[in-house]
Amino acid sequence: MDPMKLWPAIDLMGGRVVRLVEGKRDAATFYEGAPADVARGFFTRGARRLHVVDLDAAFDGADDTAPNRAAIAAILEVARASGVEVQVGGGLRAIAAIDALVASGAARVILGTVVIEEPAVLVAVAAKHPGRIVVAVDARDGIVATRGWTESSGRTAIEVATEAARVGAAAVLYTDIARDGTGRGPNVEATARLQAALGIPVIASGGVGSLAHLHALADAGAREVVVGKALHDGRVTLEDALAVERRA
Repeated sequence: MDPMKLWPAIDLMGGRVVRLVEGKRDAATFYEGAPADVARGFFTRGARRLHVVDLDAAFDGADDTAPNRAAIAAILEVARASGVEVQVGGGLRAIAAIDALVASGAARVILGTVVIEEPAVLVAVAAKHPGRIVVAVDARDGIVATRGWTESSGRTAIEVATEAARVGAAAVLYTDIARDGTGRGPNVEATARLQAALGIPVIASGGVGSLAHLHALADAGAREVVVGKALHDGRVTLEDALAVERRA
């Protein structure tokens, strides 16, 4: 069994580290510490990857997300010094913004709503930045949601993921919205089905709340996983999660 890559998560609102439950703004928990310091803490304890999302931009790009942009820039600076990979997402719709993130050191850029609303953007950036574009497939009852998970696309997760792989996405980030931030466990079965159907990695996301959940994903063949709230709350230690990552 290949190691399962671990992506500790930092979500941002107003320049602060936050975690939501089921993607709801009114169910936010804010955490102490500057985002770059939280990232540095993960890196010094052994994390080799980091997943970062600008939630303000994901909900509506009209919000002033300058504090989040500054936080992302600081995280990327720390990551460069530490030799750590960072993937960044949240409200990215313009090719120029995607180019800028790659130029500033993001190992991967995550696209969501734009994949549904402007699929030509995905085709263009996947060709321009091979190996760096991840497509977020955020599903509620199997149907992909967009605009910060507030609108339904009417398209199934497998349909969107298959098309993303066909046009050159490097990976698919699969989130079961109903489980995100709950700690009740990821949708292992849906993740495994999606991975079996695709030739690119599926990154499991949403609901991890214990080491048992990580072991279940690894046993089901998950190739990558995002863990957020469980690490911030201490229900899973980074050291234990990394031990699962290293397991062969």
